[in-house]
Amino acid sequence: MPTSVNINEFLKLSEIHPILDVRTPAEFEQGHIIGAICFPLFTIEERKIIGTLYKQEGKKVAVLKALEIVGPKLHEYVKEAIKINKTETFLVHCWRGGMRSSSMAWFLETYGFKCITLKGGYKMYRRVVLESFKEKKNVIVLGGKTGTGKTIILKELEKQGEQIIDLERIAHHKGSSFGALGEQPQSSQEQFENELSFHLSKINTEKVCWVENESRKVGRNILPVGLWEQMQNATVVTINLPVQARINYLVNEYGQFSKEELIKATERIGKRLGGVQTKTAIAAIENGDNRTAFEICLSYYDKTYNYGADQRPIENIINYEFEELNAEEIAKKIISRKT
Repeated sequence: MPTSVNINEFLKLSEIHPILDVRTPAEFEQGHIIGAICFPLFTIEERKIIGTLYKQEGKKVAVLKALEIVGPKLHEYVKEAIKINKTETFLVHCWRGGMRSSSMAWFLETYGFKCITLKGGYKMYRRVVLESFKEKKNVIVLGGKTGTGKTIILKELEKQGEQIIDLERIAHHKGSSFGALGEQPQSSQEQFENELSFHLSKINTEKVCWVENESRKVGRNILPVGLWEQMQNATVVTINLPVQARINYLVNEYGQFSKEELIKATERIGKRLGGVQTKTAIAAIENGDNRTAFEICLSYYDKTYNYGADQRPIENIINYEFEELNAEEIAKKIISRKT
């Protein structure tokens, strides 16, 4: 018979054994445990049929229908499981830890696999995820205006042994109107939270963790309240670079994209830039003059950054001045003087 464990034990075991998420593909896409494999017992249409029968005609009628649907698929489940599994043990879960996971676990054990189900199912996992954002981390925020290369400095900090949480990588978005360029489509808010919680769980709370300064929205994803409040109260190490150095970075970072993509991104902040500035920036892009376009856009982003900086206690901000963007040297300096 399948055994059932709590969420902490389940996640620990997932480092060794594969997780089968037997919910529908739509449920899986909305959000899933990191590393889980979509292994649906029913399609969304089949689940609706069974659910309707359960409500209207009772459990026995619904179960008979479920067996009718699942029966022809049993050999396919086992064949697919054989392809996936190298340990002969599966972790199996559904939404609440009910019939779907117990049924799949029973099928697979009948063949010869060992199965372990999750008490409370994915619903319990989500509870743990949301609670995790309240856990105190030793956060330092890496700040700086648009174009100061915060992302590459953050990566350099990691190379030099520091703990980081790369919010933009997790969100698949760089935060600005240009932030979606070159990125994968963003996941749902739910899956963003799952990914973020997973990375936070790896952080040693006794050591500093660097996080790039972001607004609460990173593209369409929203930072959870608990983490956001910690970031707002944290020390901010601000990198200051000359405007031309910042423009150089933006030209290198975004100049690879098409004129159409750059124009659309510029148009998204058109109301904030103003009609004249927007037209001038678009004309510059059309003429291949990205430097002028980015210089115009910086006028908006700098105002936004300054407003955010003004909301923080001045004693929480440490400023560093650099003449050029040398991520390795910047990382070394701010590590040596971090607080």
